[in-house]
Amino acid sequence: MTQAGLDKPSSVSLNEAFWYWLKLGFISFGGPAGQIAIMHTDLVEKKRWISEQRFLHALNYCMLLPGPEATQLAIYIGWLLHRTWGGVMAGVLFILPSLILLGVLSWIYLAFGDLPVIAGILYGIKPAVVAIVLAAAWRIGSRSLKNGLLIAIAVAAFLAIAVFHLPFPAIVLCAAVIGFAGGRWSPDRFRAGGGHAASAPSSYGPALIDDATPTPAHARFSWMKLGLVSAFGLALGALAWGVLAARHGSHGVLPQMGWFFTKAAMLTFGGAYAVLPYVYQGAVSTFQWVTPAQMIDGLALGETTPGPLIMIAAFVGFVGGWTKEVFGPDGILLGAVAGACVASFFTFLPSFIFILAGGPLVEATRDNIRLTAPLTAISAAVVGVIVSLAVFFGEHVFRLDQPLQAWDFSAMAIALAAGVALFRYKTGTIKLIGACALAGLVVSYLH
Repeated sequence: MTQAGLDKPSSVSLNEAFWYWLKLGFISFGGPAGQIAIMHTDLVEKKRWISEQRFLHALNYCMLLPGPEATQLAIYIGWLLHRTWGGVMAGVLFILPSLILLGVLSWIYLAFGDLPVIAGILYGIKPAVVAIVLAAAWRIGSRSLKNGLLIAIAVAAFLAIAVFHLPFPAIVLCAAVIGFAGGRWSPDRFRAGGGHAASAPSSYGPALIDDATPTPAHARFSWMKLGLVSAFGLALGALAWGVLAARHGSHGVLPQMGWFFTKAAMLTFGGAYAVLPYVYQGAVSTFQWVTPAQMIDGLALGETTPGPLIMIAAFVGFVGGWTKEVFGPDGILLGAVAGACVASFFTFLPSFIFILAGGPLVEATRDNIRLTAPLTAISAAVVGVIVSLAVFFGEHVFRLDQPLQAWDFSAMAIALAAGVALFRYKTGTIKLIGACALAGLVVSYLH
């Protein structure tokens, strides 16, 4: 689609950008693929703030980093348009609506979760989550498992976490070592493939930041800027953690959340689904902030809200702050809100640092096979980890750990229908969640 003769857009004011990023935060449903598609439609095709090639260049960079790539892409474009404050504004507004909505839903869940209507809705949504997680594994696997070696890494990762219960960071580290070695001795097997592929380049008219637009001065790499921004970001995180530790002790719930979600943020190669097993291991098994059933319910709630799926961290923080009564029995709600805010802050701070500090450096080296091969191997391992997550959810949602007569065949039927809708008819996440919630209400009423 060529639109010749269009004038180049005028400069974008910070106020105009503010309202766009705020709107995006409320409509960014559909996971990273849906969020990236919305930004492409708005910023490349309609508003023409950035050209398609510059957009894809930024996206490729974000996909090399741990963390939610759609959030990072918003930060990147905001930073490119309006320097550091533009990037901070874009990232915060992309996250904030989801944090508020998920906080409200978490409160309703904890305060009124035993009501039949709420229980019925969650009964229908949880089988849909199993299908959604499997669809995520298929989507990532179809673009990353390009040869037998990468498939073998995925299978090994599945067995490592599902059968041998190895910790997720150890699996990531092993995959990275294999990728590093493979990048040296068999580079063709570890060349990045797939990703958010684009069709032939399209022209939607001249863009404000076009293909030939020089890199803005603030986006050019310098070691001094890299050091200063990195130091500021690390100092901010250390200061926030220090304040929590001074108030609650280094082993208090909130400081533990801060450190835990910082580590989780560094492991989100391949998207939020990849780090969920690690979050589960810590939040359920290690710290007991949530129960296994609450973790599944939290993922179900997360699928119903806009923003990045890694916002499940806010749910974990909210429930953990509530159940652990971090501010005492008279401040349960305040403690829950504090838990959600702490979890969100430490989850997303690394993404801001990666973009604002390391953008130009990573862009300059993103085609270096020695740097991309470990990430290719990690992406392969992520597929196996995500499949293990679907197996874990399915076991609990369908009650497969119970005798055959206790299996939940109604939930299985909802999951099967959801899978057909996703794989065969490419149904959107929101429509799917709504339909499954309605089915859950009907099944609960009939029972």
